[in-house]
Parts: sequence; C-alpha cells; structure tokens
Amino acid sequence: MTTTSKPAATLAEAVARATGELKPLLGDEARREAETLVLTCLHLPRSVLITDPARPLDAAEAVRLEGWTERRADGEPLAYLTGEREFWSLPFSVSPAVLVPRPETELLVERALHAGDAWCAARRVAEPSAPALEALDLGTGSGAIALTLAAARPAWRLTAVDRSPEALSVARANAARLALPDVSFLEGDWFGPVGDRRYALIVSNPPYVAADDPVLRGDSLRHEPRSALTPGSDALAALHAIIDAAPAHLLPGGALLLEHGATQGEAVRVRLAGRGYADIVSHRDPAGHERVTEARLPPDPSPTR
Repeated sequence: MTTTSKPAATLAEAVARATGELKPLLGDEARREAETLVLTCLHLPRSVLITDPARPLDAAEAVRLEGWTERRADGEPLAYLTGEREFWSLPFSVSPAVLVPRPETELLVERALHAGDAWCAARRVAEPSAPALEALDLGTGSGAIALTLAAARPAWRLTAVDRSPEALSVARANAARLALPDVSFLEGDWFGPVGDRRYALIVSNPPYVAADDPVLRGDSLRHEPRSALTPGSDALAALHAIIDAAPAHLLPGGALLLEHGATQGEAVRVRLAGRGYADIVSHRDPAGHERVTEARLPPDPSPTR
C-alpha cells in the first residue's frame, strides 16, 4: 500500500483505510468495495459495520487485510479475492482461470430464456410429446450462463463446452455447489466435442477484444485470463467461427445468441445475414450498448457453406 502510517486498529479504520487506497482505481465505488473487501477478508457480517465499528483487528487480520487491499488496488478483481461473484442472484465460485461474470451478460441469459421458451411453446403445439429442449453453451468459463439456464429451466438439457480444463473444473464445482448435476461439461474448442449433435438453442459469450486493444492492459482486465478475452488480432474471429459453424449444430428453427462488444453489433448482423440466418436482432444492455445479437436458423435452411 502507498501509505506508511500504522495499520488500522479498528473495523471503522480498516474500511476508511481501504477506501482511500481504492479511490484512485474505483472512484465513487471505493467505499462500497472497501466494505465488502474488509468484511469478506475478516469473515464478518455486514451488520457489524453498524453494531461494532470499533471492533479491534488482531495482528493477523491486519496483515491479511493489508495484502488483500494491495491486490485490489493493483486492479485484481474483487471476485478473485473473495472467490465468489453473484450472477442472476446465484453465487458462483470464480478463480483466475475464468472471467468474472458481469451484469451485462445477464442480458444474454434473459434473451436465451425467451428464445428457449418460444421454441418450447411452438413445439408443444406441433408435437405435444416433443423431447426436452437441448441447449449448448460455448466457452462456458465458470459455467454462469449454462448453470443459470439450468437453474431457471430445470426441464432443459444443458451442455457446456470449454477448452480450458481449469475453467471446466471451476464450472463443475459450481454445478455441484448449485445442485445442478445434470449439466454436461465437455472439453474442447467450440463445436469440436459435440460431434454432429444439434440443439434448439446455442449461446456463447466468446472472446471479442482484439489482442492489441489497450483495454487489455487496463486495470479492469489485465488480471483475467487473456484467452477468454481475445481471439487474437481479429476481434471478430471467434464470433465469426461460431456463426459459420452453428448451422450444422442447430435444429431447424433453432436460435443462436451471442454476446459481443459494444460496437460489434452491425458486423455480427452482417455475418449472420450472409450465412443465411433469419430473424436477426440485436439487444441493448442497461448502458444502451448493443450487447447481444440473436438469430434463428430458418425452418428449411438452404446450405450456407
């Protein structure tokens, strides 16, 4: 830490100290994160901030808290320190092997639920005894998308793919933690592990930042796994690869939903149109940016390759 004064002696002093250290990184959010950091580090309930702000810190607590504060001030995500991030009101364990789930990705889940429900409603009319919807999550990371869909729609059958065995270990642990044992996890690149299987719903939040983008060196991303952030020099490479290959893995009328960068919506729509998809639409996140684009494979698709 930049300060040379004596360590904080009480809980209130610890929060004030952490707030000051985090201010350059977080601005107005520093106090909120400082409180969470201190309470989690010391294994204390939030109520103690009101009921016992003068609670003393012992030497071991002070040293541990100093280390946590230094790491957070250096830009390491709070979720890596606490080992947890809430997503869709569910607790997900995270580690430096996976991206930290972000609020904007909840839009992808929301649209996937809508598309899946529409599929199921149409199938019930045409075929009352139709099997359960099967969905595929590509690049699952912590499993946040697949497991959230599984929790929200227990009748659906979810398969999640990632090429990182470390990420899959985190995802499987989250499945166990959330008591969702029926989600299948496969290791490999994109569609490689699924063979010729077809799905009613395919979702993905793939890497979409160019390797030379300065944002990768900023405090908000430089601690997260680079392979999950960038596909290389072409920011659209992973998105294009999924769009091009998905028709061979979608059922007729099935939906593909992709999260992408705030300025990439038009390029994604153009690629989808060029590959013969229908009903192409982009959706905006709470900040007003085009963040998720969905499309449907026509009921009687013509060859796209």
